Amino acid sequence: MFQRRHGTNLSRYDPTVITIDRPYTGHVSPGSNPQQRDVPGARIVKMSVGGMDNNCYLVQCTATGAALLIDAANEAERIVELIAQETSGRLELIVTTHQHPDHWWGLKDTAAGTGAPTAAHPLDAGPLPVLPDRLLDDGDTVVIGDLTFEVIHLSGHTPGSITLAFADGDGRTHLFTGDSLFPGGVGRTTDPAEFDSLYTGVTTKIFDRYPDDTAVYPGHGDDTTLGAERPQLPEWRARGW
Repeated sequence: MFQRRHGTNLSRYDPTVITIDRPYTGHVSPGSNPQQRDVPGARIVKMSVGGMDNNCYLVQCTATGAALLIDAANEAERIVELIAQETSGRLELIVTTHQHPDHWWGLKDTAAGTGAPTAAHPLDAGPLPVLPDRLLDDGDTVVIGDLTFEVIHLSGHTPGSITLAFADGDGRTHLFTGDSLFPGGVGRTTDPAEFDSLYTGVTTKIFDRYPDDTAVYPGHGDDTTLGAERPQLPEWRARGW
């Protein structure tokens, strides 16, 4: 478990109870309750934060209680309250999927409020409000309790965008894709070269590797699966976005 930095103590927060909805639908929106998905060996809490409807994910190993936060995007106080309520301080790491501000507006205060170390890809580390404690590159692994997350670098939406992948106890893969992959397409790019880089990365590193039942948790909006998106790949290539 991480050591709290700067003497930070989660007990100074006196949170109101955050209601977490079940069953899990994958659809959350600003002001809605978080939702919890239980999978073998882990639980995934998805919460929408901020006016841009960013998804923030808390993934916890059910065997050890250790937890990972993906994208402290906004509403840091609410995120810290969720972590205090659900993990008893067992937050091991905060990962930022990419450098765009709507994915890190809450990072500085969340890191200060929890004492958890932070991580990002080196190509996207510069704009972040806190210097990452750990730099994550393609093929690296992040171990949280009994869960192992693989880092997948997908350049295009930003130079250092990353996806995190872990397999649950039944062997099903769960992908946290930031803004690199959504229902209906890859993330926004600004020129053909960026699109080609992102499309190639998504097809070769994700669709060519993982089966159709792989769950996809994007940085905004609803979840999807690779099976739902795979038939659209030729259309994405033809339209260029």
